[in-house]
Amino acid sequence: MPRITRVDIKDEPYHVINRANARLPIFFNEKDYELFEAVLESAKEKFNMRVLAYCLMPNHFHLILYPRQDNDLQKFMQWLTLTHTQRWHSQNKTIGTGHLYQGRYKSFLIQKDDHLLTVIRYVERNPLRAKLVTNAKNWNFSSLFRRLSGSTLKKELLSKWPISEPKNYLDFVNTPMTVEEIDAIRYSVNRGKPFGRNDWSNKIIYKYGLATTVRNRGRQIKGT
Repeated sequence: MPRITRVDIKDEPYHVINRANARLPIFFNEKDYELFEAVLESAKEKFNMRVLAYCLMPNHFHLILYPRQDNDLQKFMQWLTLTHTQRWHSQNKTIGTGHLYQGRYKSFLIQKDDHLLTVIRYVERNPLRAKLVTNAKNWNFSSLFRRLSGSTLKKELLSKWPISEPKNYLDFVNTPMTVEEIDAIRYSVNRGKPFGRNDWSNKIIYKYGLATTVRNRGRQIKGT
């Protein structure tokens, strides 16, 4: 099967997702979550990556990244996933037992307007939607918790958003999203389709030659 074409350009935000092999858990306890966060902090410094938001779930993670240079996203993600895999196996004494992730990460561009806010909200309310907590702020392994309760040092991982944060943001995150909002994001995840207004998305698709990629992903992936 041919590899999916990737767009890796500077000053554009991306939603990035990767799942554990066979969708099995990779975060079993607090140490496993903290290990990934430590690797994420190192990757951010190594590649000068802007991290706008993130959330770690038991068998996958979400990142909202905002690279400063062309091709930085791929370099960042390769180092992050390889280093995390190596350190995870070392910590769990499973060195040499195989791949940790199911394959290459998925990523798609996000328009820098309310669409970006929608995706950040989707990412940060993920534990609430999965019923792991009753309030999104109580999930310790996310950018929301880090922004609200983290130390000054912990907050340094996160970069300023290129859009304004709404007032009463926590209430906004805790409010259920519409089915249409969730379906639109999942459609972008499955198809690799840029997430934004139709005219913007179509412009990006044809500018970077993504029409075949979006069409092929629709055939390959039947659900989220």
